[in-house]
Amino acid sequence: MEILKVEGLCFSYGQVEVLKGIDFTVNRNMVLGIIGANGSGKTTLLKNISGYLKPISGSVFILGKNIRDYDIKERARYIGYVPQDGVHDFEFTCYDIVMMGRMPYLRRFQSETKEDRNIVRECMEVTNTWHLKDRSIWHLSGGERQRVYIARALAQKPRILLMDEPISHLDIRYQLEILSLVRSLAFKGLLVIAVLHDINLASEFCDQVLIMKDGQMIACGSPAKVLTRENIMTAFSVDAKIVENPVSGRPYVIPFHIRSQNGRN
Repeated sequence: MEILKVEGLCFSYGQVEVLKGIDFTVNRNMVLGIIGANGSGKTTLLKNISGYLKPISGSVFILGKNIRDYDIKERARYIGYVPQDGVHDFEFTCYDIVMMGRMPYLRRFQSETKEDRNIVRECMEVTNTWHLKDRSIWHLSGGERQRVYIARALAQKPRILLMDEPISHLDIRYQLEILSLVRSLAFKGLLVIAVLHDINLASEFCDQVLIMKDGQMIACGSPAKVLTRENIMTAFSVDAKIVENPVSGRPYVIPFHIRSQNGRN
């Protein structure tokens, strides 16, 4: 049974068509990276997969069941979502933030149990944030804060983890740290789908890459199959040389020329 199946997915904001018939299937644990130019529909695709947005047509299936047939708490038990920039109006501690991930398992007015507290500690230890448990979320660096949000999503015990630009605005050390964590989560049994802007980091850390252009899927497959000169030109209007990374053997994209929108040099 497929973990995730996206079938003929279309979505519009008013009269603006944003997703145009997206189709793909994932049937194993992996890291799937979504790349594409700004405005290509990447975040909107994530939000449709999560069930936050309702498509105009088409369907999203989680473990064979249409996501619209899950109630809100059920969806939260299957799908964890890590936003690009989490915002909180109150000065919560990191422990409180991660404990919010247990809400799908609590009845109204029910206090957290020992099991909930154990799960929160486990998730904070996995993300190397336990030592931050008493710190305010407002007083963390970008990389620390992102790890706390990942811990919160993991506390939901999801089957699928969605991440919207998890390494934006982070320095290279934190980028590698977050993406290494993402790889380990997939190895431990999660399907991770992440919107990424850095094509070469997507190539290094993703098992498969999905490229979007103007709300459509150009290609989806292994980095070696998908990251071609033709696909990069189509998605970004940039000419690039594709070479082999001497360390990993994966594709490395070197952009060198911008193609104008009318197709001229």
